[in-house]
Amino acid sequence: MKLAFRLLALISGVALAGGYALASSQQGQTGEAARQGAASSAFPALETASRVADMSDGFVFEGDTTQGGWLRGRVPHGTVAARLGDQDLTFNEEGYFFAAFDRDAGPQAQLVAQLEDGREVTANLAVAPRDWQIERVNVARTAGGASAEFMERRRPELARINAARNVDAPATGWSERFIWPLTGRISGRFGSQRIYRGEPGSYHSGIDIATGGTGNPFVAPAAGVVTLAAETPFSLEGYLLIIDHGQGLNSAFLHLSEIAVKPGDVVEQGQYLGRIGSSGRATGPHLHWSLKWHDARLDPLLFTGPMP
Repeated sequence: MKLAFRLLALISGVALAGGYALASSQQGQTGEAARQGAASSAFPALETASRVADMSDGFVFEGDTTQGGWLRGRVPHGTVAARLGDQDLTFNEEGYFFAAFDRDAGPQAQLVAQLEDGREVTANLAVAPRDWQIERVNVARTAGGASAEFMERRRPELARINAARNVDAPATGWSERFIWPLTGRISGRFGSQRIYRGEPGSYHSGIDIATGGTGNPFVAPAAGVVTLAAETPFSLEGYLLIIDHGQGLNSAFLHLSEIAVKPGDVVEQGQYLGRIGSSGRATGPHLHWSLKWHDARLDPLLFTGPMP
């Protein structure tokens, strides 16, 4: 089934569905919704709807308001600060922003904008739950934690990963329609999890793409800036590459056999980045691709649509 851009917004108790919507002030006034066909802009629907927002001081946005999903939109005219829940939003000079929902996000969220005249504009969102792939096994979870020797090596790796994910690069990939970095079989899905005799294990934080061998090239799903390109393999991730797409959104690519870019490189959508492999802790050659927006882990499948 083809994945379409999907939005479920709750505005003054009325659920709206569509490619985007306009949410007005706290009084619950609902603006006109409109659709527009494909265009060269990254915001084909918002180009028309944003003009309405300028008059009504409302949010305009499109996306997939579900666990692991995302929003792209425009803040109300005159906004000086905005947030999704407790997370501050970054918006450009035209007022466009990106926001997203963690894999374990609750059923409701709220967009809030502070206007220069002192008013507050809100949009209440219904965040749809997901039916995650859960495997229940009748064995106990492995006892004990990581050894002191392992953690001595792991701590600096985690520090590098956190630093790379916290870079605020002036990239615009967040505004693009993402493409698949590699064509292949989806061998691991985002959000899948094992439950060990009632005790949950860690869920799968990305999507795995297998091609049946090692060395296949992969490309950038969206434009960005390289913030980490491991010279030596990390203990778990192997050869690791992180790209910042701007506005708090970043991609990580794990288990690589070759990295063709270096930190600071600006990459365009579709640009060759390297080759897949099985470095680090991997059972076989594949590309693990994960997406994060600040601390929220996101489902790449909701950015790309089905595998071609």
